[in-house]
Amino acid sequence: MRHLLPNLGLGASSARGITSCSMNLRTMLFSPACRPLLNPRHVHPMPPADIPRRRNFFTSNVLLQQNSSDPPAREPKAGKSTDDNPPTKPATPTNKKRKPPLKNSLHRVAIVAQKGVPAKKPPPAAESVPGAEGSSTVSAVCVAETFDMDRVEDILKHHGFLIDPDGNGFESHEVVHARGFNTGDIFVFPSGTVVTWGLPPDIVNSLATKHLLPAAETPFIEQKEEEDLEFLVDPEQEESRVTGDVVVLGTRREVVAGDRLETTLAKIAFSSGLARSTKLAVLESSLTRYLESTRNIPDRLSQGLSAPLSRGMILQKAGELLNLRSQLNHYNDLTDALPDIFWDTEEKLETYYAKIGKALDVGVRIKTLNDKMTYAQEVVTVAQGVLDISEKLSSEAHSTRLEWIIIVLIAIEVVFELRRLYIERYDHFHTELLDELRALRAEMGSRQGQQSKQKTRDGSD
Repeated sequence: MRHLLPNLGLGASSARGITSCSMNLRTMLFSPACRPLLNPRHVHPMPPADIPRRRNFFTSNVLLQQNSSDPPAREPKAGKSTDDNPPTKPATPTNKKRKPPLKNSLHRVAIVAQKGVPAKKPPPAAESVPGAEGSSTVSAVCVAETFDMDRVEDILKHHGFLIDPDGNGFESHEVVHARGFNTGDIFVFPSGTVVTWGLPPDIVNSLATKHLLPAAETPFIEQKEEEDLEFLVDPEQEESRVTGDVVVLGTRREVVAGDRLETTLAKIAFSSGLARSTKLAVLESSLTRYLESTRNIPDRLSQGLSAPLSRGMILQKAGELLNLRSQLNHYNDLTDALPDIFWDTEEKLETYYAKIGKALDVGVRIKTLNDKMTYAQEVVTVAQGVLDISEKLSSEAHSTRLEWIIIVLIAIEVVFELRRLYIERYDHFHTELLDELRALRAEMGSRQGQQSKQKTRDGSD
């Protein structure tokens, strides 16, 4: 320790004093040998111990730099003042700025892709909702084709959520509204989508992919789609609105009268539109995977009949395309201008639903999706036509081959018949020739016998 003492500005005598006073703390503090410690000489200038530490000293935190833009002066404790450090008022912390809209918003991506300009920022009058992390976020997660709404209600009750706390008047098969202890709202729709207001992302993911999974029919956890929007609360307005991709809730009636029903109905309308957009995103992803799986069909068609296609594969792709088109246009309310649940409600709920759909470009996306499906249907139709032509040509070639086989067989049969006729005719000719030869031999033998007899007679005479 002795070699560190010069850095503290202490002499050898001070070091001996410290060594001699190390028996107890009282001796160290009040011993004359330890008095050099009470008046240290610092190598670097240091603030007194009672002054708050400068938190933004050599920091890259933007918030800390904004909270104290000017270098803070050394301040003594409250009620005390010195000649060197006059008392100053403590700096009041500035309001924390609202975070910009989420970058993974589907509406932001659509605007950048189509127009190349960012969305309009919300007016500065609205303020974000205070609370835990994620409390100013509307999250929608689509994890299944449909939900069994009775089981959804039972599961939420089992986990301690309040079901329909504001009495919104909707049936359980239309939408299930639940609220937790942290005043976060949960809306479950029969289209397989869960929409939450003011809940952290980990709770939203656990709720949609674990707790509500037993109530899901045809779940697709691996292909789930998520979409996030920000929402703000404006206590000075009664009507809610959508500014860019930010939902602004007008809560004046809730603040004045303490009735949360109007705010809840607005949330249901916005949640239904967001659930529609998320369900549409599922179909968009499915169609993208379908187009990737049929990407090689036009290339194979360009090669002509040298690259034959499989009829089983073509029929399977045609069935998948019909299933996607039916989910978009028939089995869901995606193409309806207004869902059935808003037919008997107030007109402003229809307005909210239309606004959130317009902000998320649902109509444009549905038209684009139908156009892509039409192109995919043309590909499948052309592939089926080419396959029919290929099979027809193959059938004609097969029939032609069979005809030539029959002709060859007939020719072979003719050859064998000619051979048989030739053989029969040759055998008959051979038999006749033998008979003639036998007759000629017999005749010659008889002539020779007669001649010999005649000679014998002549000799006897």
